[in-house]
This record gives sequence, structure tokens and C-alpha cells, in this order.
Amino acid sequence: MHRALLLATSLFLTALILPACAPRQEEASRGPVKTIAIVELLQETNSFSQVPTTEAMFRSTSLLRGADIIPFSKKEKLELGGCIAAVEKLGRGEFKIVPVLKARSMSGGPLERALYESLKKEIISGLKKTDHLDGIYLALHGAMGVLGMRDPEGDLLAAIRREISATVPIGVTFDLHANLTRKRMEAATFVIGYRTNPHRDHYDVGYSAGEILMKTINGEVKPVMAWRKMRLLKGGGMNVDFLAPMRSVFKAMRKMEKDARVLSVSDFPVHIWLDDPELGWSTVAVTDGDRALAEKLAEEIADRNWEVRDAPHPHGSTAEEAIAIARSKNIARKLGTVVFCDASDAVGTGTPGESTWILKSLVEGAADLVSYVPVRDAEAASRAYSKELNESVTVTVGGKLDRIYNRPFVFTGTLIHKSEGRLGKTVILRDRGVHLILTEQPDSTARPSYFTDLGLSLWKADIVVVKNLFPFRFFYLLYNRKTVNVMTPGLSNVDVFSLGYRSIPRPIYPLDKIDSWR
Repeated sequence: MHRALLLATSLFLTALILPACAPRQEEASRGPVKTIAIVELLQETNSFSQVPTTEAMFRSTSLLRGADIIPFSKKEKLELGGCIAAVEKLGRGEFKIVPVLKARSMSGGPLERALYESLKKEIISGLKKTDHLDGIYLALHGAMGVLGMRDPEGDLLAAIRREISATVPIGVTFDLHANLTRKRMEAATFVIGYRTNPHRDHYDVGYSAGEILMKTINGEVKPVMAWRKMRLLKGGGMNVDFLAPMRSVFKAMRKMEKDARVLSVSDFPVHIWLDDPELGWSTVAVTDGDRALAEKLAEEIADRNWEVRDAPHPHGSTAEEAIAIARSKNIARKLGTVVFCDASDAVGTGTPGESTWILKSLVEGAADLVSYVPVRDAEAASRAYSKELNESVTVTVGGKLDRIYNRPFVFTGTLIHKSEGRLGKTVILRDRGVHLILTEQPDSTARPSYFTDLGLSLWKADIVVVKNLFPFRFFYLLYNRKTVNVMTPGLSNVDVFSLGYRSIPRPIYPLDKIDSWR
């Protein structure tokens, strides 16, 4: 009787414990976790700049490896952050992320060749070390240059295909101003571009790429990509997505994507400061296995781009004209500030950021107004940094990196701030109302935090000088009461007729009179 009771108890406990120890049917059927490697190598090059992009410029934005990448990207909420979020939300535990490299730099001249080769080697090595690699996501700019070579992004993608896998799905996201080339389009499984200008959808684009990549790996979709390269260099006015004339183009793209067969449609109004044999606008359509539909959509967007090729670029003002405009905006200056877009030294396009033309005009003709003027000059910043606060300091700024357009200017001011951070040594010298902000590294000053982090109030400024063409128009909405596009000698001249192209394809509109983009 006692033995029977023990046997019954044992059988009961076995029945209770074994189901908990055995794998659930869902887990058993799910199979091994799939691996997606993520890589960021993002920089925009101005071919006409003689100032190479160095590793220090990557470090000033982000240069991360391994375990540091995921937490930083989640907080940053750009492309990698979007892809990570898609995997975590939609992956149902079936996917894991393996971070390889995160390298993002402020725009500038071409990368040093040794730097590019080092980063490329690191990427290839990291991918080779990734076990059971099922997919790769690359966040690239699409307009990166390297000294002594062309199409480095095409070179990187071709190397991944050659050394890693000819079949593993590769999803690529590009900046809206990417210059697409045949080499990179042949290597990528699918390409997606930003849909906004000023850019504000980096995260969303990364999320879309992650979603499509997972569906591709699972066999839920089979991406088919068609693209068109246009003999179009400039058009569409300012290329702002929510303003005419480009608004209608982007609206048509969104309508196309409502079709379940369409995975993505992208338009790339190219970065005009590249001197490349394949320079020109591009369109891309990605569908789920429907080649004919992809070809049709890429063609249609190209035709729509051609229809708005004659839209003029906004008028620009000289520095003196810009000051006169600011003076006339009394109420605007009381309620906020007037923003001077330094269109000819727009660091966001790859210029050195050391132009002194606006600074000179403000000192000589508007020192009674409160103005904030950023200038990149490592030598002057270091010299001023060595002085004591409230000391009068004289520095010669500008004309050290670009000696074609920029001119040196002697500035004397009181040292009211000094610090050291991501842009190196940073100082503020004040001459009456003119605040000269000197940094060792360049910055596009696209966000108000560039100034507010230094203790400068945008509500107290009559004039704020920014070094980018588009992003500030979105980020400065709270403060900006009037934008003035200031044209001076510089490397980011928007007049394509004045740029020193040597390698671009010809004929191309508007440099040549042609009747078709084909």
C-alpha cells in the first residue's frame, strides 16, 4: 500500500514537472533566432573642398563599436535606432541585432583614404565574425567621397557582396540627396531614401528598412528594385517636401505606397557639390516581386521631377542687404530672431565652416545689434582658450583652410565663455553686440542647442547665423521670425553654373539645353 502511494505520487509529480521543462510547441517550431548585422558609415562630401574629413570629425558626432552602438542609437533615434525598434517590435523574438560599426561625421571634404580603408576593413571583419548572418542593414549617406577614389559606398557594398555573401539580403538607406550609382544598386537588395527635406524621418526610414529586411529574410516578400538616373542636376526650387513644387511629387509617392504590392518609392534630388561621372537625380521603386510595376513607378516619378525642373531657387542677399533686412524687422526681432542662412559656407554641404564674410559685415555695420556668429578655426579657438575669462583677446580668424573664397579677419573681443566638448575647444568672444563663437571642429548649427548649450539665449539675439541650408528651417521654428539667405563667396554656392565641375556627365540640365531627362 505504501509502495503504491509512492508510485502514484511520483507519477503525479512527473506529469506536473515535465511539461514545464519541455520546450513549448511555439518555441520548438520557431527555429533558431535569425541575425541582422547593422552598420552605419555616413558622411556627405563637398568635392570642391580641399579640407579632408578626418577621424576627429567622426568622433565629434559618433564613432562607436560593438555594445555601445545599440543604447546610443536608441537614444539618438536616427536610422539605426529605427531599425532596432522595428526588430524589437515586429521581430516577435525571432531576430537579434548584431551591431558592427556606427560612424557618422559632419559633412566635409573627401575622407582621408587611409581612414576609409580602415573603416571598410573593420566593417568587413565584423561581418565575417557574425555567426549565422541572415541579413545586413547599412545606413549610408549616398554622397560620401574619398580621396583618390570614386563611389566609396559602391566600393563598400561590392566588397560585402564579394567577401561576405552574394545572396544575403542587404537593405540600404540613403539621405535624400544621395547620388545613386550602378555599382551600389547592383549590390543592394533594396534601397530606401529619406522622404523629407528638411530631413526629419531618419528614424522612420530605418524602421521601414528593418521591417522589409525581416520580411525578406522570412520569405514573406521578394523585393524587386527599379531605378532611373536622370540627366538632371538642379530643379524643384528648394526641394522642400511640403512646399510647391516638390509637394506634388512626394504626395504621388505616398499614394503609390498605398498599393500592397509596393514596398517603397524614393526620390533623390542629388547633392550638387559632387563632381562625379554619374551625378544626377535618381528615382527608386521597390515592389514585392512585380518588376513591371517597379519600372513603371520609377519612370513616373522621374517624369514628375522633370516637370518641375524650371522652379527657381529662392533669391539670395548680400551680407549688407541681409543686415538692412534685419534692421527693418523691429517687431520680428522683439518677438524672436532673424536667422541668416550662410548659404555659401553651409557646413551641412561639406564646407570648412570658416567663412568670415558675414562676421566682417556685422562688425563693421551692425555691432549695435546682438548677433551670434559661428566660425570653425582650431588655431584661433586654441589661442583664445588659453586666455582668462573677461580678458580682451585679438585673433585672426578664417582663410586658413579654404584660401580660394575665404579671407582672414582680425577680431578683438572680450572672452566671455570657454569650454571643451564634442567640437573641441570652444570660446565666445564679444565685441559690443557681435558674439563670435570659435570651435576647433565644424558644425552645421542646425539645432538651437548649438547656441543654448553655450548659455546664449536665442530670444535675446537680433541675428543668428546658421551653417546649413535646410534643417534649421524646421528646428528653429520656435525662435525664427525671418529667414534671410545670405550669398557670399564660398564653396556651397547654389549656382551650378559657377561650380568647377570636371567629371560630371554631359549634357545635363540646366548646364545644357536638353529636351528629356533620359
